[in-house]
Amino acid sequence: MRKLNLNKMKNIGAFLLFFAVNSLLAQTVIKGKVSFNGEPLEMANVYIKGSKYGVTTNAQGRYYLEMPLEGKQRLVVSLMGFKTRTKTLRLTKGAVQEVNISLQEDHSALDEVVVSGTMKPVKRLESPVPVEVYSPVFFKKNPAPSLFESLQNINGVRPQVNCNVCNTGDIHINGLEGPYTFVMIDGMPIVSGLSTVYGLTGIPQSLIERVEIVKGPASTLYGSEAVGGIINIITKKPAAAPQLSAETFASSWGEVNTDLGLKYNLGAVNGLLGINYFNYQNPIDNNKDGFTDLTLQDRISIFNKLSFARKNNRLFTVGARYVYEDRWGGEMNWAPKFRGGRDVYGESIYTSRWETFGTYQLPTDEKINLQFSANGHDQNSYYGDTFYKATQYIGFGQLTWDTQFGKSHDVLLGVAYRYTYYDDNTPATGTTLNNQPSITHLPGVFAQDEITLAPRNKLLVGVRYDHNSLHGNIFSPRLNYKWNSKDSRDVIRISVGNGFRVANVFTEDHAALTGTRTLEFKEELKPETSWNTNVNYVKKFVTDNNTIINIDASTFYTYFDNKIIPDYETDTRKIIYGNLEGNSVSKGVSVNVDVNWTNGLSLIAGATLMDVSVKENGVKRRQLLTERFSGTWNLSYKFADLDVKVDYTGNVYAPMELPLLGANDPRARMSPWYSIQNIQVTKTFANNLEIFGGVKNLLDFTPAANSILRANDPFDKNLDPANPNLTFDPAYVYASNQGIRMFLGLRYKLF
Repeated sequence: MRKLNLNKMKNIGAFLLFFAVNSLLAQTVIKGKVSFNGEPLEMANVYIKGSKYGVTTNAQGRYYLEMPLEGKQRLVVSLMGFKTRTKTLRLTKGAVQEVNISLQEDHSALDEVVVSGTMKPVKRLESPVPVEVYSPVFFKKNPAPSLFESLQNINGVRPQVNCNVCNTGDIHINGLEGPYTFVMIDGMPIVSGLSTVYGLTGIPQSLIERVEIVKGPASTLYGSEAVGGIINIITKKPAAAPQLSAETFASSWGEVNTDLGLKYNLGAVNGLLGINYFNYQNPIDNNKDGFTDLTLQDRISIFNKLSFARKNNRLFTVGARYVYEDRWGGEMNWAPKFRGGRDVYGESIYTSRWETFGTYQLPTDEKINLQFSANGHDQNSYYGDTFYKATQYIGFGQLTWDTQFGKSHDVLLGVAYRYTYYDDNTPATGTTLNNQPSITHLPGVFAQDEITLAPRNKLLVGVRYDHNSLHGNIFSPRLNYKWNSKDSRDVIRISVGNGFRVANVFTEDHAALTGTRTLEFKEELKPETSWNTNVNYVKKFVTDNNTIINIDASTFYTYFDNKIIPDYETDTRKIIYGNLEGNSVSKGVSVNVDVNWTNGLSLIAGATLMDVSVKENGVKRRQLLTERFSGTWNLSYKFADLDVKVDYTGNVYAPMELPLLGANDPRARMSPWYSIQNIQVTKTFANNLEIFGGVKNLLDFTPAANSILRANDPFDKNLDPANPNLTFDPAYVYASNQGIRMFLGLRYKLF
C-alpha cells in the first residue's frame, strides 16, 4: 500500500512537471539585438503590430519578448533618428526565435511620425506644417528637474523667468510671450490660463517619448492661445516602455530630483505609472541682496496612463496627473510664520493641480476619435502681504473625423467645446460681497483638407470658427504648401495663417501681483488677432566620408492687431493694460544645423535673429524683455570603447530692454550679452545603469546684484521723498540668479 502511494506521488509529480514544461513551451519567445553599423541601439521600441506585446532594448541593444501568439505576425522596430523596420515572422507556440535587426540612420528624421502639425499621425516628410521633434536623448544632454528648464537649448525657444522672488516663468517662442505658447500632453490642451506659469513643471521626464514643437500660429486647429506656437509632449506607449525606469540627480546647491517609471499589466489594460519628486530647501544669497537667489521648492507629481486593448487595434487611452507644489522665495530670514505679514517679505505659493485626458476611437469603419481633457487648478499664495487665491476648472471635448475623398483629398473635420471657470479674490471676478466668477463657453468647428497636387506637392487648406460667449464670433483660416525633391533632400514649406487669443491678465502675468505696482485697465480688453507667414527650407547633405549635414532654415513674420501689452513706464507706480492702439510685429530668421560625423562626434546648433517691435501713435519701440539674437548648441562625442559620452551644451542671448521705474532708476536699461553653458560626462554600464555628472552654468553668469530694486525695504516703509516712484520692484528679470553648480546622478532601466 505504501509502495502504491509512492508510485501515485511519482505519477502526480511527473504530470505536474510535464504541465509546467508544456505551459512554458506554450509561450512564444522572440529575442535578439537591434544595432546600427554593428553598434547596439538602446531604447529602441520592439513590438508586435496590432498587439499589446512590446519591449524596449537595453544598453546592449538586446530585447526579449515573450507572448502567447502564433502564426503570421509583424515585428516592428523603431527608434527616433532611424528608419522604422517591419519584419514578417512565422511564430510557433513554444518556439524561440532569434531575430537581429539592423536599422538605417535617418538624421533628417523625415521618417518620424508627428501629430502636432495636422492633428493626426503623419511622417515629417509628408507634413505640410514644419514640426521640430526632440527625443529623450536630446534632453539627457543637459538633465533638468523640469521640462521648463529642459527647453533652454532649443533654438528660438526661451524659458523666461518672470519674477526675481518666486522664479515662476513661461516659454517664449520667436520672441512671443508665454501666453502665446500652447502646451499639450498627448495632443490634449493641458497648460493654459492659471497654470501657464506652473504647468511645465512636474512632468516625469522618464515617461516622455518625444516633444514636438510647431512655431507660428495654429489657431485653426487648436483655437485660442496657439498664436505663438505649440509644444506637444508625447508620452510613452505603456506596451513599449521599460518595466522599470529610475533617474535621480542632485546638485551642489542642494537640489534633488527623482523620476520613477513603472509599467504594469491588468489583463487587457497596459498601464504606465510615473512619479516625479523635486526638493530644494537650501536658501542661498550669493549676490548679497538679502533675498534668495533660487526659490525653495517641494514638489511631487504623479502621472498614470492606461492603454486598453480593443478589437481591430482601435485606440483607447486615458491619462491623469496630479501635482502639488509648495514654493517660496524672499528675504533670507523668512519663515512660514511670516506668511502674509509685513515684517519679513516672502512670496509663498501653494499649488494643487489635477489633470485627465484621453482618446477613444469609435467602433465604426470610419476613423472617428473622441478626445477629452479636464483639469482643475487651485492656487493659494501671498506676494508679501498681497493675498491671491484662485481656482480654475477647464473641460474640453473634441470629436474628429479623419477621412479621404478620392485619391488626393485627406480631410479632417472636427467639432470642439471648451468650458472655462475662473474665480479669484481680485476685482477681476467681482468683490467679496458680489462675487462673479468668470465662465466662458467656447464651442467651435474646424476643417482642413490636405490636397495632393502631385506626388511631391501638397496643399493644406484649413479653417476654424469659434464662438466665445464673452467676445463673440472668431474666424481663423490658414494655408500651407509643401514641396520636396525626388530624393527628399530638399523640402520647402510655406505657411500663412490667422490667429486669435483671449487674455486673462491675472492668470498669466505675475508682475500684476508681485512688487508694489498697482494694476489698471484702460478699457475692456478685446481679443488679439494676428496674421503670420512662414517660409521653411530643409536641406540634407551627405559628404564623401558619410558625414550627414541637415540644415533647417525659416523666416517668419507675425502682425498683431489689438495686442495686449503691459505698460510699465507711463506711470511707474502702475502696470497699465490695454489693447494696443497701433500694431506689433515679430519678424526674423532662424537656422538649425545638425551634423553627424562617423567618428562619434555630433553637433546640433541654431541661431535666431529677430525684431519684435510695437508701433503706437506713430512711435516704434522694441518690445521689452525680447532679445534680437539668440543661439544654442549641443556638441557631443562618444568614446565607443569606453561607453562614455561627453556633452557640451549652451546658449547665448543678445541684450534685451528691461522695465525700469523712471529716469532715476539706477539699474541698467539693457541686459548684457550672456551665455549659460554646461558640460556633462555619462558612463554606461552593462547592467543598464548610467552614471552622469558635470557642471552647469560653467561661466557662473548671474544678473546684476541690484536687479531687485530697494530690496532693503520691500514694503516701501521708508521711501525717498525725492524719488517716490522708486519703489520695491522684483519684475526686472531676464535670467535666473542661480550660478555655477556641480551635479551627479544615475539612471537605471529594467526591461
